[in-house]
Amino acid sequence: MGAIQVKGKLFFSLLTITFLFILTITMRIPRVDKSIPNPRGPARTCPFNISDQTITPLTNTKHLLVSAYMDQRVTGLDIRIIGIFRRDSIQPLHCLFCCTGQLSKTTPATILQHSDHFGFPFATTDVMCQIPQHCKATHVTLLPQQDNAILPEQIWLPIRNQKTDGKEEKTLQFNFTVCISNLFGDYNNVLQFAQSLEMYRLLGVNRVVIYNTSCGPDLNRLLQSYIQEGFVEMIPWPIDQHLNPSRGWLFSQHGGDLHYFGQLTTLNECIYRSMERSRYVLLNDIDEIIMPYQHDSLMPLMSMLKQQHPNTAVFLIENHIFPKNLLNKSEKVLVPQWEGVPGFNILEHIYREEPNRKIYHPHKLIVQPRGVEQTSVHEVIKIFGNTFKVPPDVCRIIHAPISIPTMPAPEKLHKDTRLWDFKEKLIPHVNMMLRRAGLLHPTGRADSL
Repeated sequence: MGAIQVKGKLFFSLLTITFLFILTITMRIPRVDKSIPNPRGPARTCPFNISDQTITPLTNTKHLLVSAYMDQRVTGLDIRIIGIFRRDSIQPLHCLFCCTGQLSKTTPATILQHSDHFGFPFATTDVMCQIPQHCKATHVTLLPQQDNAILPEQIWLPIRNQKTDGKEEKTLQFNFTVCISNLFGDYNNVLQFAQSLEMYRLLGVNRVVIYNTSCGPDLNRLLQSYIQEGFVEMIPWPIDQHLNPSRGWLFSQHGGDLHYFGQLTTLNECIYRSMERSRYVLLNDIDEIIMPYQHDSLMPLMSMLKQQHPNTAVFLIENHIFPKNLLNKSEKVLVPQWEGVPGFNILEHIYREEPNRKIYHPHKLIVQPRGVEQTSVHEVIKIFGNTFKVPPDVCRIIHAPISIPTMPAPEKLHKDTRLWDFKEKLIPHVNMMLRRAGLLHPTGRADSL
């Protein structure tokens, strides 16, 4: 029994020595951590909530923000935020940027209210910001206080038109863009809308941008077809969800919060939306066609005008009203396929009223967007460059409104069949789009919806 106890003690001693030896060796060997290393640099802190709306309320204010664009044409300023501000509630604001995931220091904002507001409580307003040094800004927001304390519900706007290193002329996507400022109510003039869009296509327009609050069901079907093929870009414009927009242009007569469903804001927004992608922008309503009278399309017209007026950024086109009137039977343009299509036929508007140039007479605009800072409806407010009034024998607006206050006397009307020069191409193009939208029955009558 003694020999067994001795062997047991010896075994236990050897086991203890072995354990201590392994423990010592393990502690001496440097530890290698094979886990994934922590990323270098500070954690991403912004942006938190990015606006995906075309109209965004500014937190803790009465103001609305629409979009933010890189704009370094004014010395010392980098970003232009287009908004709709309550004119009696302007307060100091500060710009805060998201610099590729990191918050910047705030910079003071410069608030530029547009001079044209026609007496309404809300006005189109630009907020100009300077980007801090060493910040590659991707998003921007506005704060009432000069600090970085932002609320969880603070909304960020993405910054568009990022720098292109001065190569914008080489990368322009379109030659001509038409900006249609507002659709609202139950507007359902399908036939005139299709004719106007196809007329612009024949004249060389590449894109039509439409700001849509609401429209009739038939017109919506037509516009969806144009959107699918890429000719129309539809911008939702739910201004009636935020304000009481006016259907008129003057506050003292029409009331409301904002001029004509925010027309001034959408025109300016469209210019900046088009600034890095379109050589020219046409600012007009859908019942107006800017028509060359000495050229077959817009490009040769503008090439001539730019050659004659190289430093001009804004071209004013005189408005001529073509009222609806009773035509002679020989003058009617009868297209059986259009019977039953909602709207009216602009090819039967061939008598124009001579404008009274002794009083103020409105124009619409063809602009080079990079030469415009702020625009109104009939003129540009702030411009980099010159303005030129185009003679009406060179180019004029064919304005075919649904109605006019008073019908001019027949002897004051002049027959003008310029639209007929395009009808051989226009009619089949209109038929194709109406048929594609399901608004033209194969037998010739419009589908009943």
